[in-house]
Amino acid sequence: MSRARLPGLATGGEFAYIAQVSFVSECPFVAQVEIYSTLFCPYCARAKSLLAKKGVEYVNIDVMEAPERRDEMVKRAGGRTSVPQIFINGEHIGGSDDLQALERAGMLDAKLAS
Repeated sequence: MSRARLPGLATGGEFAYIAQVSFVSECPFVAQVEIYSTLFCPYCARAKSLLAKKGVEYVNIDVMEAPERRDEMVKRAGGRTSVPQIFINGEHIGGSDDLQALERAGMLDAKLAS
């Protein structure tokens, strides 16, 4: 803590104590995450919920709002047409079940940290 003279501050004394605050990101994850999804998809919501719980930011690509992006998704996902399709740093992870499997195996955090 540092001491500072703060005139007019009702501290009961001549000096007030000011705590120095450092802001450190609480989220150690730096990976770029992309999710191709639709609004009413429960599997999409499940995947997004896991990422949100971990504090991971992601790019959501809604293929119903932007149908032209569906072909892009299918090509990137090796022919898969279902949503969600999840990519971490450009690597195709798969769907919600695949993301959950990585989490259960203890491998998701390492992928998100790189």
